[in-house]
Amino acid sequence: MYTSMLRNHRLEWVDNLRVALTVLVVLHHAAQPYGPADWWYVEGQPRSGALATLSAIDGSFFMSLFFFVSAVFIPGSYERRGARRFLGSRLVRLGIPVVVGALTIVPGLMYAYFVHYRGYPPMSFPRYFTDVYLGLGDEPAGWSGPSWPDLQFGHLWFVQNLLAYTVVYAALRRLSRPLRFPHGKPGRALPLPGHRALVVLTVLLAAATFFVRLRYPLDEWVPFLDFLQVEPARVPQYVTFFALGVVAARQNWLERFDAGVGRVWLGVGATGVALLFLVGPDSNRFGPGGADVPSASWAAYESLLCVALCVGLLTLFRELVQGSTPWSREMAANSYAVYIIHLPVVVAMQYGLADRGLSAAGSCFVVFVLAVPSAFLLAAGLRRLPAVRRVL
Repeated sequence: MYTSMLRNHRLEWVDNLRVALTVLVVLHHAAQPYGPADWWYVEGQPRSGALATLSAIDGSFFMSLFFFVSAVFIPGSYERRGARRFLGSRLVRLGIPVVVGALTIVPGLMYAYFVHYRGYPPMSFPRYFTDVYLGLGDEPAGWSGPSWPDLQFGHLWFVQNLLAYTVVYAALRRLSRPLRFPHGKPGRALPLPGHRALVVLTVLLAAATFFVRLRYPLDEWVPFLDFLQVEPARVPQYVTFFALGVVAARQNWLERFDAGVGRVWLGVGATGVALLFLVGPDSNRFGPGGADVPSASWAAYESLLCVALCVGLLTLFRELVQGSTPWSREMAANSYAVYIIHLPVVVAMQYGLADRGLSAAGSCFVVFVLAVPSAFLLAAGLRRLPAVRRVL
């Protein structure tokens, strides 16, 4: 089962889902300055409650599903390459974009923010890079953050965390016999998850999320081991779905999962989304963290959305978005590069639309419609370069 799924053919519908998630990431970032109250590279823009709701819905599930989809292909790659080659390939494909992006893309974005919004005297980019971004100079008086120094990984946190999870997986494969595949077999078969298992998963995820958020509320990022950029409030979701992706690959759950169960949970997720648009994420029913009823309610509601939408979308794409075309295969091949390079495209457009008199929804729409094809075309061009193609 495991061998045929991950060695002999690639699941085209999973690639289609990955493209859709990449487009959703672009939409999420296109909406950032116009909806949620989070810090962003562009300030002072009109706000929309609907876009804030959209951001909350995205945040509840889409990166968890990204971790799941990424993890699905990890066991097969490990089996084909062996531990040493597997880790080498992951360090190239994940580690190089993180390092290069942290030295090029992110400082460019942070410099634009520094120039436009911090109110300090003009500073050249080279001096900003050494003194402020790397923190080799003195911290300016009245520093406005979001952190000192400006060095961070921005949207590359996902790639960085995925690399860390992958290294842990490889270490466990080497050290723990239960995670080995004897003679290429998938090991003991586990029952397919049904409604009861998914309810238990939701409850456990909600409890873990609530307890983590007693200490770390939403949107609080911490440096783990002085390297990993982590949002602890969502770590239970990310670790859980990464682990489930590995198990799904070993057990061939993606092809065997009951479509009827998936449709029910898709309906639950769609209902939850509709209700959230009715009440809005800023309702006093919801809280970012802490020992209070609103925060407990949001931890439970978000966990339900996470499980329901992940299961539902996996089922939807498997049943209805099968097959591929040359265009879809090209987009799938470029989707990882789009994730890496899309943010400066989005932010540049947001700067360009500032003070143009557009509404929040209008600005978001224009940025999204222009940024998606621009990012995919730019990614396709970059991947024509041999050295870049090996990484992206």
